[in-house]
Amino acid sequence: MLDTTTKRRIDTARDILVGKVPDPKSQVEQITIALIYKFMDDMDAEAEELGGERAFFTGDFARYGWAKLMAPSLGGHEMLGLYGEGISKMPENPGVPALFRDIFKNAYLPYRDPETLRAFLKIIDEFSYDHSERLGDAFEYLLSVLGSQGDAGQFRTPRHIIDFMVEVLAPQKHETILDPACGTAGFLISAYKHILRTNTDAKGHSTLTPDEKGRLAKNFTGYDISPDMVRLSLVNLYLHGFTDPHIYEYDSLTQDDRWNEFADVILANPPFMSPKGGIKPHKRFSIQAKRSEVLFVDYMAEHLTPTGRAAIIVPEGIIFQSQTAYKDLRKMLVENSLVAVVSLPAGCFNPYSGVKTSILILDKSLARQSGTIAFFKVEADGFGLGAQRRAIEKNDLPQVQAELAAYLQALRTQASTETTLALTSTAQIVAKEKIAANGDYNLSGERYREGDARRSAFPLRRFEEVCTLEYGASLPKEKRVEGPYPVVGSNGITGYHSEYLIEGPAIVVGRKGSAGEVTLIDKNCFPIDTTYYVKQTNPAESNISFLYWLLKTLNLPELRGGAGIPGLNRTDVYETHQIPLPPLEVQKEIVAEIEGYQNEIERLKTEIANQEKNIQRSIARVWGEDSESANGAPPSQPGATPQEPSSENP
Repeated sequence: MLDTTTKRRIDTARDILVGKVPDPKSQVEQITIALIYKFMDDMDAEAEELGGERAFFTGDFARYGWAKLMAPSLGGHEMLGLYGEGISKMPENPGVPALFRDIFKNAYLPYRDPETLRAFLKIIDEFSYDHSERLGDAFEYLLSVLGSQGDAGQFRTPRHIIDFMVEVLAPQKHETILDPACGTAGFLISAYKHILRTNTDAKGHSTLTPDEKGRLAKNFTGYDISPDMVRLSLVNLYLHGFTDPHIYEYDSLTQDDRWNEFADVILANPPFMSPKGGIKPHKRFSIQAKRSEVLFVDYMAEHLTPTGRAAIIVPEGIIFQSQTAYKDLRKMLVENSLVAVVSLPAGCFNPYSGVKTSILILDKSLARQSGTIAFFKVEADGFGLGAQRRAIEKNDLPQVQAELAAYLQALRTQASTETTLALTSTAQIVAKEKIAANGDYNLSGERYREGDARRSAFPLRRFEEVCTLEYGASLPKEKRVEGPYPVVGSNGITGYHSEYLIEGPAIVVGRKGSAGEVTLIDKNCFPIDTTYYVKQTNPAESNISFLYWLLKTLNLPELRGGAGIPGLNRTDVYETHQIPLPPLEVQKEIVAEIEGYQNEIERLKTEIANQEKNIQRSIARVWGEDSESANGAPPSQPGATPQEPSSENP
């Protein structure tokens, strides 16, 4: 567990660097390089104390030793030159093992300020290498400052989601474990800790033999396309006890020299973003695709051993998009390896991305003997879904984890369908034949939900039979002038224009950005190209206000997909949802009821506002203010300093 002193040191090191190295990833790299530099000297000192010899800072490299670097007599510019030269030449050091050469590859000092370097190295000097788990925890804390990896479409996976996936797969000490898009090796570290934790006796002592420990470290492998991520992964694993971590700079999608390597367990959150023009993969994939998320899932499904299993975070496009590659991938998964889908809430990756994701659970041996797939839905993961992600009480993950484990165990024992259903209260267990029925292999659990709030007393119609989603238009530059008609974007009204695109009242649905948000505009308006507008297929049989309230119940934001700016694909809406359509008179009655409730809500809001004013007046009496002008704030007191509102208490 991370202690406060170590946390303070890391925070201080970042604070020192931030003026010269503003990018968090570059800060992490500079701290990583400096720590390993210092730890190499610590290991040399330890070897000397035990009667051995220095291995790293010896011969021509002795002049770069930490003691010489920190000597009080060394001037600032001399320190700058010595350290900068030391880190850049370390890959040439014959005494440095391959692991450390990889860490120092292309290392350099990105600033030339002696005072910054002196203050920074003084903090690094407070760390020492002691072979303890504490250093691993410290490095994990340092890595937690990393957020979005931007153009690659990679986002830091929250620790509790990583641990959930590891607990579901429960990797064993004899199994090989792979992350083909490993980032900073978070999944590999969590899997390693799980194995250590589950191989202890009643007193907490390890039951692993020396041979098993030796083999265990060799069972973990990671690939990443970024040399920076490879460097961070190597250090992370090293500080967790891996003397020879197997992390490789490798593009799983375009290189095929590791194609014949398989794993018993695969854990990953692969990149969601594809470059312009798509990926140009090698020819060994079974699915013909150019999208990175499709290719990565295909790669992992194909690289499991015959009894292998995987947990993969995927964007919602994998779940229901209608392009051929997506459908082919889902068909392959359903037929060969998929056993469960866990839907995560849309804010799980905040503040880095609002993209909606799910977890695919693959198990090749269980999939062969099972005719069903289980769908679980996580409404809350223990944290608020806003940008701050503050801890909350509601957390569905423990129950989903327990019920998913029970479901998988039922498959292993080939329990009856009735027994399997009795083990889960949150899952939908759907026959593969039903999923395959219409040929699109849609993996949205809502598609197959029966017997709950989605049952209607009125006939269900195909979405397009009732209404369609039509693209908004670009606003002509020469016509961007003020006028009476609202301009509507995905977040609602953004301005007013002299012309309109559609007649009101009109329903506008966000297509990009706040995708899936539904807005009703009561007048002629101009929906722009980040939106859809709703076109009634037969206006004589549907009421526009009824459709508005109905569309709001469909939770369309759940269908958002894509990295960066999330989008809503109208085909996915059509394929996922049907619309119950009462007779027109009933629709009008329902709208009238809703409007009555809305009016009552507005009346109550006004009443609440009036009562709040009464409270303010009562408080004002205490301060001796005029009750008619009181605003609830106490008058300034002699000598008092105005207080800024706390950002922790909005």
